[in-house]
Amino acid sequence: MPATFRPPVPQPASIAGPAGSLEARIEDPMPGAVPRVVGVVCHPHPLYGGTMQNKVVHTAARAMQELGAPTVRFNFRGVGASEGGYDEGVGEVEDALAACAWARAQWRCEALWLAGFSFGSAVALRAALAARPDALVTVAPPVGRIIVDPVARPQCPWLVVQGGRDELVDSGEVRRWASGFAPPPRLALLADAEHFFHGQLGGLRAAIVGFLAEAGAGGTG
Repeated sequence: MPATFRPPVPQPASIAGPAGSLEARIEDPMPGAVPRVVGVVCHPHPLYGGTMQNKVVHTAARAMQELGAPTVRFNFRGVGASEGGYDEGVGEVEDALAACAWARAQWRCEALWLAGFSFGSAVALRAALAARPDALVTVAPPVGRIIVDPVARPQCPWLVVQGGRDELVDSGEVRRWASGFAPPPRLALLADAEHFFHGQLGGLRAAIVGFLAEAGAGGTG
């Protein structure tokens, strides 16, 4: 991370979601400016302790901020102070869409980067079809666990980050799944990373920064 980059202080926010208000944190590296692109990051499984405070979620948001994008981390319905209750990943897609719409309106910026980790990556992938982000990042997508049905490929640059030592998601299955899309997403395999990327957050951040810097805002494909 460049020495000149200072992480912004998280600011609390509330987003009007379809099941009630969603607790959120916004982090803006250039407050007061109209950004070129905004970012939204989705957290892991609500029933297994997943929240917007997860360190992988933090890392994905930080990568976006380093490139000048303000970010929104939010708790899905029923998590933390967010209203409502767990909805099997269905209502959570609507939560993600609400967060994307809110971020675009908050910063008067249509260009969007969307990311998610584990359960959140499945949500982000499904939400991308309606949100139409300019780039999508799915970290440790739960192929064979939550992603079990075919899903349409989002029409934007797409990065899959997968740990080679993931104890919850089979990396070989993720590679086979990714190769079935046309064109396939970019795959960043971190050979020594486990599911929660212990000791590997630097490599995760570098993969996301490199991809988003190349994808930019407004690209397709």
